[in-house]
Amino acid sequence: MFFIGLATDYDGTLATDGQVGEDVLEGVRAFRRTERRVLLVTGRELPELRACFPDLALFDRVIAENGAVLYEPATERKRILAAAPPQSFVEALRSRGVSPLSVGDVIVATREPQQNIVLDVIRELGLELQIIFNKGAVMVLPPGVNKASGLLAALEELDMSAHNVVGVGDAENDHAFLQACGCAVAVANALPMLKSRADIVTGGARGAGVVEIMNRICKCDALLLPAGRRTT
Repeated sequence: MFFIGLATDYDGTLATDGQVGEDVLEGVRAFRRTERRVLLVTGRELPELRACFPDLALFDRVIAENGAVLYEPATERKRILAAAPPQSFVEALRSRGVSPLSVGDVIVATREPQQNIVLDVIRELGLELQIIFNKGAVMVLPPGVNKASGLLAALEELDMSAHNVVGVGDAENDHAFLQACGCAVAVANALPMLKSRADIVTGGARGAGVVEIMNRICKCDALLLPAGRRTT
């Protein structure tokens, strides 16, 4: 086997309206039976993810908070991969009336158009923080923290190379981790820019597209790559 793992985004990729269908879950189980690894890469915070998706045990690793938190479902071990947000930053956002406002172990999240206030606060406090967008979501993280950095930390634990992993996503915050993988896949409902940079665009949308690419990996392995990127 060349592709020994698959890393997939959650919302809009594996999940539809926050839920994963039984047919998609069975597709993940079948893929795991081939002795390949499966990783979930999401911008969600772990408590929120657990509440809507109780099947985390299907995954070898979960990369949460857009790359800032690494979780191993089998042992329930959680690693925080970056510094917590400054309390002064969170308090300033609250005092400015930023809503909704969610604070995780590392991530601070809100919705558009609150990014203008967030940027003003970052500037006024002299902080080094980055803003990442995701289909209307506004995520604030330390510089250098993204889905790619979290995925690479997970793969190091699993003793795997990103070259042997297929990444699947649909939105702005998926660019970095897809480009870090040996094969970048956009599901049919993905944003046009993500599709334009992907190696493969699935015929199916969301979870159906993920199952489609898992089946293709099992059938073709490295031959699913475009000829220019094919590795043997």
